Amino acid sequence: MQRSDDRILTTHVGSLARPRDLLEAMREKEHGRPYDVDGYAKRVTAAVDEVVREQVSAGIDVVTDGEMSKVSFLTYVKDRLTGFDTGTGEKLMPPSWQVEIDAFPEYYADYLGKYKDQVSPMTTMVCTGPVSYDGHAQLRTDVENLRAAIAAAGPVTEAFLPSTSPSGFGRNEYYPSHGDYLAAVAEALREEYLAIVDAGFLLQVDDPWLIEYLSENPATTPEQRVRDAEQHIEILNHALRGIPQEKIRLHTCYGLNHGPRIHDLAFRDIAPLMLKVNAGAYSFEVANPRHQHEWKIWRDVTLPEGKVLIPGLLGHASNYVEHPELIADTIELYAGIVGKENVIAGADCGFSSRASFHPEVHPTVVWEKFRALAEGARLATERMY
Repeated sequence: MQRSDDRILTTHVGSLARPRDLLEAMREKEHGRPYDVDGYAKRVTAAVDEVVREQVSAGIDVVTDGEMSKVSFLTYVKDRLTGFDTGTGEKLMPPSWQVEIDAFPEYYADYLGKYKDQVSPMTTMVCTGPVSYDGHAQLRTDVENLRAAIAAAGPVTEAFLPSTSPSGFGRNEYYPSHGDYLAAVAEALREEYLAIVDAGFLLQVDDPWLIEYLSENPATTPEQRVRDAEQHIEILNHALRGIPQEKIRLHTCYGLNHGPRIHDLAFRDIAPLMLKVNAGAYSFEVANPRHQHEWKIWRDVTLPEGKVLIPGLLGHASNYVEHPELIADTIELYAGIVGKENVIAGADCGFSSRASFHPEVHPTVVWEKFRALAEGARLATERMY
């Protein structure tokens, strides 16, 4: 993993808006209707080429494929894991959301209606048999598309591919315990993790469920929530065994809830557990105004030797374009505590974590946000190096 040794590097979390014609084809595919298979594959390849060129043009150093081939950052695994049924269409809703929905029912009645613009709804997968990995062909295509796009766009500092963590997308109806179920899913996803690193890319594990385990939930106690999070971390680390930590980025966040968020858990209570995941870099929310003040926690939370922070300096729930001066100031705050070589400028979350005709941030605004991030990193570099 490249570090900010002579300048502040820039990256983001992964998901970017899919082009409309790709969304239309993906919608037909997801609903089991006829579609042009070869045309669809070519459009995914072209879309990856387009978004990599845009990232490079905007000044992003560590790029990715925008998850052009995926219906969401999470439920794409329905096409890559055996042992699951699609269930009865139960909406995939994290338990912590209900606390916010109860507090702001009028807001969420409107907000949740926006999800009708998704290519297909995110529904809970049900585990009904032995889990194994069957996504080798899809992943091979992702690797080839990203590799070709980078070759066409020109040199990049580095590239990563996201992969989901074992938690969050499924309900167990087969294994004797939740822990056994998670362990089986993790062992299956390990094949994806290994293949990404073997292909020469950084692996980014998308893990919002780490925070979800710890978040307010009337059905559990605080002690149980910590135990669940620690079990999740232990199982994830087992799936990552043997992979050099410097090849792994962990992304965690408070999920896709673009609401008031007054029940968000303080990041001070999350960071020590996050650091137990055997990764070389940690990506988390900062631009979110509920968490902008939390840079101070790193005065007390020790960043282990050799680790990197990727604070999110671009909001994924707002079309405001962050000012480069603010970005530079925030970079300096983190660098002043953990060291400038241990900071890479990132984003809070993906900008289209679901394939949607109306992502929360307009695609044209995302590119402007990326340019602001690059300019903020340049300003911070001028001040510190």
